[in-house]
Amino acid sequence: MLNLALILEDSARNFPEKEAFIFDETRMTYRQINSLANQVANGLRQAGITAGDKVALSCPNLPYFPIIYYGILKAGGIVVPLSILLKKDEIAYHLQDSDARIYFCFEGTSTLPMGDEGIAGFKRAESCELFICITTKPGLDSPYVGGESFSSFIAGQDSICDSFDSNADDTAVIIYTSGTTGKPKGAELTHSNLLWNADLCRHLFQIVPDDRMLIVLPLFHIFGQTCLMNTSVLCGLTSTLLVRFEAGAVQHLMVKEKTSVFAGVPTMYWGMVNYFDPQEDDKISRIKSTLRLCVSGGASLPVQVISDFETKYGIPIYEGYGMSEGSPVVSFNHPGKERKAGSIGTPVWGVKVKLIDASGKEVETGEKGELLYKGHNVMKGYYKKPEATAKALQNGWLHSGDVAIKDKDGYYYIVDRTKDMIIRGGLNVYPREIEEVIMNHSAVSLVAVVGVPDEQMGEEIKAYVVVKEGQSLGEEDLISWTKERVASYKYPRKIEFLKSLPMNATGKILKRALRNL
Repeated sequence: MLNLALILEDSARNFPEKEAFIFDETRMTYRQINSLANQVANGLRQAGITAGDKVALSCPNLPYFPIIYYGILKAGGIVVPLSILLKKDEIAYHLQDSDARIYFCFEGTSTLPMGDEGIAGFKRAESCELFICITTKPGLDSPYVGGESFSSFIAGQDSICDSFDSNADDTAVIIYTSGTTGKPKGAELTHSNLLWNADLCRHLFQIVPDDRMLIVLPLFHIFGQTCLMNTSVLCGLTSTLLVRFEAGAVQHLMVKEKTSVFAGVPTMYWGMVNYFDPQEDDKISRIKSTLRLCVSGGASLPVQVISDFETKYGIPIYEGYGMSEGSPVVSFNHPGKERKAGSIGTPVWGVKVKLIDASGKEVETGEKGELLYKGHNVMKGYYKKPEATAKALQNGWLHSGDVAIKDKDGYYYIVDRTKDMIIRGGLNVYPREIEEVIMNHSAVSLVAVVGVPDEQMGEEIKAYVVVKEGQSLGEEDLISWTKERVASYKYPRKIEFLKSLPMNATGKILKRALRNL
């Protein structure tokens, strides 16, 4: 028996009155988080959720996220976390593809109307039976016809619950990750996958009981979910939640809550380097007195940003490498050992890594090869996609699609990608998905989407477009049109119109040529 929710129960038993999560003026103890998670679990059981049923969750970094996340696991369900930036069509696809029976969705705000998009997506997903709105103000009724409020859902439910006796290899979470086909795939991560990874982070980050985390990485993403939320709960730490990254807000909370551990994507460190406040010297001095570890992942961190950050803040940044399919951590620059800037470090405990050429043969030191890994972190497979699973998982080895080299000391460096994936601000964007949307525009004849270098985001999304003969189309019009149809991090910020796209003899668009324009 192994249920990931036991990490919450254990910390609630050992540290009942210790603050678990802080958001704004709300400070919740482990006892409170566990009690509310129990109410969620009991509510789900009353609603008919049984072992293996899927329950979707769209929620920003609020205490509701861990409460509902662990509540679903306690009930024996499988958590399907969804990006808060998805639009109704994308939400409908995720709910239907995952076979989610219940959908918890935060109401949102006027600038991010999650609830409006959520209820619209829910109504298009035949498999989903119940929409539960997490209202912005607790205790209010759901503003949506056909939806129930979170408050009413848990009202009257017992705050005591026996967690379901899951097996270690039962699926705990389905994390959606896009692929070259353009349709997102659900990576099935087990209770064992996630617990091992959280425990790895405990050792990699050299966690001590008095550590305090600041969590601005989105909890619906595997990086924030495993490396921060699950790790902090496993270790009984106090974590401060921040809904979105703003360098000034991060500095303020680091000072106020005496943050000792912080993790972010490269654009966050870029933002902190370039942020200036007249009172910054005092803040940075106080940050240095408590902050001891910074972790970066999601994309390669430019060496110059590492240098600038460490000069300004005096805190080391440790880079690692991971994927949703790897729960996520695969390699890391281990504290206590040599740290090499620009490197993703060495494999973590229990994980093997190798690099192969196109024929499947391992390459020599210093030569490029596709990065493969195997170990306790590897997913079960893609939900309902046996062909995609067989392609990604061969003889236990997960084929990452990333090209890397290994130096003489065993440190790995990502140097290229076999896929056309764009990493914008640490978030994966797959060109074909965006291309398929743009091709639906009545004036578009052909389109190719590529990533172009960008100082702030690492990569920016650019679309090269051929307009149909006799039609006219403006850059801003097409950007706005696309923005309405995809999550806000996916739409192209740059459009260039061409008379034709470069192609090879078989008619394949040469994206490398476009990147070189």
